[in-house]
Amino acid sequence: MAYPPLVQCETVDKYRAHYERVYCRQPITTFDGIAVRFRKSRFNHCFYESTRRNQVKDLFSIQRAERIDWIKAALQDPDAELYVGWDRTRKRYDRNHRVTLVVGNYVVVIRLSSMKSAQFVTAFVADSPSTLQKIKRNPKWGSL
Repeated sequence: MAYPPLVQCETVDKYRAHYERVYCRQPITTFDGIAVRFRKSRFNHCFYESTRRNQVKDLFSIQRAERIDWIKAALQDPDAELYVGWDRTRKRYDRNHRVTLVVGNYVVVIRLSSMKSAQFVTAFVADSPSTLQKIKRNPKWGSL
């Protein structure tokens, strides 16, 4: 599947407006029929990074923002690699979280509230080999 070109906006506010226009007005339906809802409040979590790796998101990420249109494409890609998510707190797999991996290292995470509805959690480029390895060690979606 071909992925959309990178989005170039002049300001963070323009990226935010794009996110709200494309994602927050109505659910995006995945290739397998899950309606994914996007909250405006998820913008910061998705498009900011932690400079100190302490889970405090303090720096706007152009790398993430340029791929804003890849979120929808990834969710609708029938060839995406799908994995069960990981619950960091409980240290176990979490079948309520689905991790979508496309284009080698682009990740989109959703949290299922039922078999046919979910909430968007985040999206990012897995730019570290260890992050990618951790994702690929998780069970394939549908295998648990």
